[in-house]
Amino acid sequence: MSLPVPLNVQGEHGHGSGAESHSFRLRRPRPGARALLLGAVAAVALTGAFADVNVAFPQSAKALVSAPEASQPGAPQSFADVVERVKGAVVSVKVKTMQATADDGDGPPDMPQLPPGNPLEKFFHQFGENQNHDFGNFPERRPRSGMAQGSGFFITGDGYIVTNNHVVENATEVTVTTVDGKTMAAKVVGLDKKTDLALLKVNGGGPYPFVTFASKQPRVGDWVLAVGNPFGLGGTVTAGIVSARGRDIGAGPYDDFLQIDAPVNRGNSGGPTFNTEGEVVGVNTAIYSPSGGSVGIGFAITADVAQSVVAQLEKTGTVARGWMGVQIQPVTDEIADSMGLKDAKGALVAEAQKGSPALDAGIAAGDVITAVNGDLIEGPKELARKIASLGPGSTAEITYLRDGAPHTVSIKLGTLPEEKKASQGRAEPDKSSLASLGLELAPAASVAGAGKEGVVVINVDPDGAGAQRGLKSGDVILEAAGKPVSRPSDVTAAIDAAKKEGHKAILLRVKSEDGTRYVALATQKAS
Repeated sequence: MSLPVPLNVQGEHGHGSGAESHSFRLRRPRPGARALLLGAVAAVALTGAFADVNVAFPQSAKALVSAPEASQPGAPQSFADVVERVKGAVVSVKVKTMQATADDGDGPPDMPQLPPGNPLEKFFHQFGENQNHDFGNFPERRPRSGMAQGSGFFITGDGYIVTNNHVVENATEVTVTTVDGKTMAAKVVGLDKKTDLALLKVNGGGPYPFVTFASKQPRVGDWVLAVGNPFGLGGTVTAGIVSARGRDIGAGPYDDFLQIDAPVNRGNSGGPTFNTEGEVVGVNTAIYSPSGGSVGIGFAITADVAQSVVAQLEKTGTVARGWMGVQIQPVTDEIADSMGLKDAKGALVAEAQKGSPALDAGIAAGDVITAVNGDLIEGPKELARKIASLGPGSTAEITYLRDGAPHTVSIKLGTLPEEKKASQGRAEPDKSSLASLGLELAPAASVAGAGKEGVVVINVDPDGAGAQRGLKSGDVILEAAGKPVSRPSDVTAAIDAAKKEGHKAILLRVKSEDGTRYVALATQKAS
């Protein structure tokens, strides 16, 4: 899926160093880092909407919180009553991992890794030989243990705990510590990388105090409380508001985060965000920060997503998502103009994959999907979440535009397969130039590895219109203005025709190593 990435995110991990002053990056746990940073494990989660799965968790204790009949408006004088009710359900999660010590295979253990030709390379080889190292068969590195920490919370009285996937995915041992200091072993029931959620289970010793998920999403401006284990300081409570909903932070196809300004830091990952009624409205999973500390921008997986995912994890240990089999992208203003559409809405199909339910149902490149089961689709993210939520085997009524005319087709969804990337060769053919657009093109058939269809881009002027729209060397233009092309002159002719018809841009269908997409290319060089 070709989707924009609006920002980069600093994950709240326990073993990573701080981000550079002008760079916001994901951090993963790194065993062996200083103890001060052991207190947090978090990374950007992938989130989305999923079908309701009616799985009844055993509940051997009464829920800590029951929603009042009516919420009280205005800011509360104190959150103490809510905290007192919910704090017993929040736990610190400690994880033991085993990792091999770093060895690239380019030198003996404990020897510096030098680039070929470095003047010191010979010296260190001689040193290594004197130490009787076998450079052709290095001794195997011994595993090294590491520790990381995060947060979690009980959702049932018999010991089910929600946390983040990245907190426990590489764990060899997991323990949880309650607010009163009791430490217990926990096992991993199931993991879901795409939403960064995990379900743990503590056996025996119950019933445990637990909390429930909110039945409706909070409004922007509503008060929220974050409870967790920042920097290893368990039982920490912070307060703020919901700053925004539906945040897309470039984490994946299902992004739909709550943004909160309640301070969360490394170690809050997997912990709950509560409303003032004591219900869980989100699972804390990422922060936006230049330093690793809170700057008032945190992100939480919504309660409806978490509730559905953990129910599936409890039942099967995995999460199954519906699959149409299309590569999609947003409909920009330029694309809408090129296609003669009134609104820049919907999801543009760049390609229907071979053997997919969409292809079998007649969906084709150039179609714009506008609704699923009668629900309007604003863009690709919404379509991806909607299809995933329906689940494998479900039937979806897909409404789409083709050549401006509406159509509806019924599609039986499959199961989302593993993603695959195609590789593509490069070669130097005879060149034909579209200098005004900063492109050099050649028939794809003349370039090894480019295939037999279309026109391959062999050179791009970094200041040209093509580069500005993301075209790069190796991209293959399959269609121009909806017509297949096989020679550079076909592209030129399509551009000339678009100019005569008064279009400001021409729509190209482009295949690259990342997939197939549409590019709206200006029909003339900007002055």
